[in-house]
Amino acid sequence: MTTSFLRAALILGLLSAIGPFAIDMYLPALPAIGQALGAPIGAVQGSLMAFFIALGVGQLIYGPASDMLGRKPPLYFGLGLFALGSVGCALAPDIHTLIALRFVQGLGACACTVVPRAIVRDLYTGHEALRLMSTLMLVFSVSPILAPLAGSLLTEALGWRSAFWFMLGAGLVGLVLIGLYVTETRPVGARRQSSWAQSFKGYATLLRDRHFVGLVFIGAFGIASFFAYLANSSFVLIEHYGLSPRQYSVVFAANAASFIGMSQLTSRLSRRFGMKPMVRLAAHGYAGIMALLLLLFSLGVDALPVLLVLLFVGYGFLGLIIPTSAILALEDHGAMAGTASALMGTLQFATGAVVMALTGLFVDGTGLPMVAGIACSAAMVWLFVRKTLRR
Repeated sequence: MTTSFLRAALILGLLSAIGPFAIDMYLPALPAIGQALGAPIGAVQGSLMAFFIALGVGQLIYGPASDMLGRKPPLYFGLGLFALGSVGCALAPDIHTLIALRFVQGLGACACTVVPRAIVRDLYTGHEALRLMSTLMLVFSVSPILAPLAGSLLTEALGWRSAFWFMLGAGLVGLVLIGLYVTETRPVGARRQSSWAQSFKGYATLLRDRHFVGLVFIGAFGIASFFAYLANSSFVLIEHYGLSPRQYSVVFAANAASFIGMSQLTSRLSRRFGMKPMVRLAAHGYAGIMALLLLLFSLGVDALPVLLVLLFVGYGFLGLIIPTSAILALEDHGAMAGTASALMGTLQFATGAVVMALTGLFVDGTGLPMVAGIACSAAMVWLFVRKTLRR
């Protein structure tokens, strides 16, 4: 790998990790937030859902803006807003204020979700783009592996508000990285061809593209299955199974490591077998594992080792699906990569928010509702793969 390739992967990976970092770091603190602010589980989960909704809606703006203004200005604005939202969350006096400011924080963070994907498409296509995306995800893995552990340590030592002060620091570091190391990849000539009217026309065109939409929803339900885990895992593992926040962070990191580790094989496997056959095989494995997990829990096998092992294996299969489906979705839309990336992100986060809300309706203190949400999402991944990536 060249120095420029590695630098791009490192910087884009760290920027892409800011949004997930703001999620993963405060997951171990969710029960403590509920106790400190006198809020029920549903309200505390609302702060997580507000962040996800903002991540989805904001991309519809940042994507076209990055096509019209270049890639760097939306990143500056988004990270500035993220920093302000982090300060507000750290000072929130009640759960309703926290939910509102998590929405603001999410609006800022989503710039770092949509723009790096567009930069990848600006630089590379095909297997090279997949190689950059998988390397980027290796850097990105610092968030789901280390953030929950850091969050649990901060929560135990300094209280749950300290996690948001730490997020402020991450946002400021992101601003420095953009200023010093991110090179503009959207030429001025290409920007002149972009406008809001053209972007919204592009959204309509993309929504009529059944292949694009199918690929987007493959990734959307894959991400939604993880969102169902995010929203419920801390309550299930800490309150139902009795793990400490630190033990929970280790379990969370193990599942993230499975996902990230398998994602590093996407470039090598796609060169050997092809991207579409690889996604088809992974979808069969993912849906099968999660169906088995749901069957066991439905039969009353409410055992922590069973849950942990099958989730670990299942999320390994998911690591082959999500980055590859994103590359396939953007492959034919380089002229409006920002717009296409934004629509993809919005549909994926909206799907995740819906699944998270539906799963939350059936919360009963056990792991079954969470497992059901994950398994149903995995089944939808399999269904969209069958319809979209036919042999």
